[in-house]
Amino acid sequence: MTQTSPPIADRARWQAFAVCVAVAALTILDLSKVNVGLPSIEKSLGAGPTELQIIVAGYALAFGLALVPSGRLGDLYSRKLLFIIGLSAFTLASAACAVAPDINTLVIARIVQGVAAGIQMPQVLGLVQQLFQGEERGRAFGLFGATIGVATAFGPTLGGLLIAIGGPTDGWRLLFWMNVPLGIVLLLIAIRLLPKTQVRDPGARNLDLVGIVLLGASVFTFMLPFVLTTGGPDDSNFRWFWLAGTVVAVVLFIWWERRYQASGKSPAIRFSLFTISSYRNGLLLATAWFAAVPAVFLLTTLFLQEGLGFEPVFAGMVSIPFALTSAISSLIGGRLVMRLGRKLVVIGVVVAMVGFVLVLLAAVLPPAGWSIWLMAGAMAVAGAGGGFVISPNQTLTLAEIPVTEGGVAGSMAQVGQRVGTAMGVAAASSIFFATLYREGPGNADNVMIYHDGFRNAFFVALGLLSVALVIGLFDLRRRAKQAAAPDADEPAPSAAS
Repeated sequence: MTQTSPPIADRARWQAFAVCVAVAALTILDLSKVNVGLPSIEKSLGAGPTELQIIVAGYALAFGLALVPSGRLGDLYSRKLLFIIGLSAFTLASAACAVAPDINTLVIARIVQGVAAGIQMPQVLGLVQQLFQGEERGRAFGLFGATIGVATAFGPTLGGLLIAIGGPTDGWRLLFWMNVPLGIVLLLIAIRLLPKTQVRDPGARNLDLVGIVLLGASVFTFMLPFVLTTGGPDDSNFRWFWLAGTVVAVVLFIWWERRYQASGKSPAIRFSLFTISSYRNGLLLATAWFAAVPAVFLLTTLFLQEGLGFEPVFAGMVSIPFALTSAISSLIGGRLVMRLGRKLVVIGVVVAMVGFVLVLLAAVLPPAGWSIWLMAGAMAVAGAGGGFVISPNQTLTLAEIPVTEGGVAGSMAQVGQRVGTAMGVAAASSIFFATLYREGPGNADNVMIYHDGFRNAFFVALGLLSVALVIGLFDLRRRAKQAAAPDADEPAPSAAS
């Protein structure tokens, strides 16, 4: 029999939501603020390109591996318990990163931190699904998207400020120390405010361990070659053989999941979720978007710090306009999404692409002294579009997902985002550094070399945004056809067409 949750008062629901969003922001901050600390970590611990890449992309890899099993456990048993476990582990791992005496310890602690982030994030999405319905859910995801947008874009600024306070050698440690007191406070609040009960699927409550392992192997073997890609001359071509393992793992996963479900048990992932067009297309669009945007932030901070010689705090401040405008447009988008649906997301992608093209032009055309100011202005345009993408797409992606599947469905969406981040960051940064390695020897014009590296790598991000736009237009066309043929097999969602 399905367990139902007692009604929760409005104030309690929004208080619980505030805790969830704060923890999600803390988690996402670590995807962007640490980028600014890479030069400091390199000097302090003697890290090489591979270690630096693992600190960024390895976090995303570990994040992605933990999402589905933790999302499934949260759906089956207790989202609150998994949330508390994840937040506790994230806080402890952050402390371990802060005191790391060498690069190997930092890499290990960083991967553990990624796993902890992957445990808590699905619970956030599942709890939002549980706490809100209809237009109220759209507003909640609007606030969620605004907060995540600010965290993503403000991360480099915060990172640069902390490094300025802590000094160029050990200032990077403050990037991790800040998580500790915040994590403890949020943990105490979460224990008191998060709902103890939830709606559960009336079916079998078994945990598909084999399916989880095979899915983890699929994600791991796919992401690893990108994590190991630095763009340096020492990159081994053999790393791409891991993709053959991906094919094997995916085939075994699909075979096992179908066999497991046919036996009457509950699989790790219900493939029926991917037959829901709104979910499938939203997931693909988010993957392309998160492949592009984190890469843009990384390239911008590297270009401004290493190419133009700006201090980390000033390089990070370029993203502040993006944070501000994306926060505003996310709030607006949360109110418009149920009326405009996919049109809003398509408009957002187009505006963001215009903004990022302006960022590229501002970086390579004017004198170096003007670039940072013009790039900041262009970021404001990109952020205005970005706010219409993240939270509205999240709302549309999960609109037709049953509440009992909210955790695992949100987990798969997050897996797509983390896979996209690893791919985009690896592809863009490898082209950036490959250009520097190729043009650097014997070239006295250092700024021109960085101009070329930034431009070449930036085309990767723009290409990925183009993919997101194509997916959005495809889904918009599908929805228009569906609205014109209401008797079609797949009913159109009433509020987001």
